[in-house]
Amino acid sequence: MMIRHGSTMTDEPITLMETRPTRADALKNHDLLLETAARLFAEQGVEAVSMSAVAAAAGVGKGTLYRHFPSKEALCHALLDAEQRELQERTLAYLREQHPPCESLRWFLVQAADFMLRHSDLLMPLHEPLFDHPAHAWWRQTIRGLLNAIRQTKTAVIDVDYTADVLYMMLSARAIHFQTRAMGYSPARIMDGLVTTAERLTA
Repeated sequence: MMIRHGSTMTDEPITLMETRPTRADALKNHDLLLETAARLFAEQGVEAVSMSAVAAAAGVGKGTLYRHFPSKEALCHALLDAEQRELQERTLAYLREQHPPCESLRWFLVQAADFMLRHSDLLMPLHEPLFDHPAHAWWRQTIRGLLNAIRQTKTAVIDVDYTADVLYMMLSARAIHFQTRAMGYSPARIMDGLVTTAERLTA
C-alpha cells in the first residue's frame, strides 16, 4: 500500500530550495555560482572554501552571491536539491509498486545511506539545520510510515516512533562521517549494518 500523509508520509516530493530565479541574468548567475561552488568544494573541501572565494572564482561581487545564497548552508542545500528531489521521486515510485513493507524499508534505508555516503562532505556543515528541514524530515516520515505498515503485519510490538528515530539517527551526516572517516567502514558494511539493525528492531 502507498504510505500517505495520514501515516506521516507525504505522497509528493518536498524540495530543499525555493524556485530558481526566472530572469535570464539572475538564472545565469545562479547556475554559475552553483557550478563554481561545486568545483571548489570538490577541489578543496567544503570547510576550506569561504563564500568570498566562491564569489571571486565566479567573477561576481559578494552582494550578488549573497542575494542568491545568504549563507554557505544555503549554497550546500542548493547543490543537494536536485538529487534530494530525485531520491524522493524514486522512492515514491517504488512505494507505488506495492512491495512488502519490510522489503520497502530495507530498500529505502539503502537508498538513503547511499545518498549520505555520496554527499557527506556537503551534508556535514548542514547537520544541525538539516534535521529540522522539511525535505530531510521527509526521510523520518517515510521510515515511520513503513514501520507502521510493518507493525500491522506482525504480532510483535514495535515502538514505531523510537525505532524510526534510531534508524533516522543512523543516517545522520555525523554518524556516516564517523563510520567512514574515523572507523574506515566501507559503504557496503554501513548499508548492511543499517539493514540488519532494522531487521532486528522489527523482528
